Amino acid sequence: MSRKIPRAALAALLTLAAGAPLTACSDDGARLGYQADYADHPPLRVTGYPSTGSLETVQQVVWQLADGDVDGLAALDTEGGDARSAARDWVEAYGKAAHGEVTADFLDEGSVRQDVVLHFAGPRRTQDLTVRIGDDDSWGAVLDAPDPEPASR
Repeated sequence: MSRKIPRAALAALLTLAAGAPLTACSDDGARLGYQADYADHPPLRVTGYPSTGSLETVQQVVWQLADGDVDGLAALDTEGGDARSAARDWVEAYGKAAHGEVTADFLDEGSVRQDVVLHFAGPRRTQDLTVRIGDDDSWGAVLDAPDPEPASR
């Protein structure tokens, strides 16, 4: 006994079957991109107790600085508006230093917001940074004006 599948049902099944691999690839693609960035940059030294989101965001900030990626850094901003100017200032101030050893001191508890002090070993400079969950429920950074002075701590 042979059953015929209605055309509408067959079209729906084909659409689902074609879309399933794309959905799976998008999560894997993001993960692979993160793993590639992780492998392409010096390790970030960490003190304190970061959450998964705050750690990943700080790593991305340092990686964007090292790569000189103004647009990528601006995309991490949680404050809305055009963050390209602030991101450009950060890249100019810390881009070269981000190629070397960087330590991130995670302060406080980091479930939705965390203050971080970045220590750049080469020029011996520090920069305060706040990472938090933004309006779109993803982690990002508050790109305040970078501190132009070398560390005195």
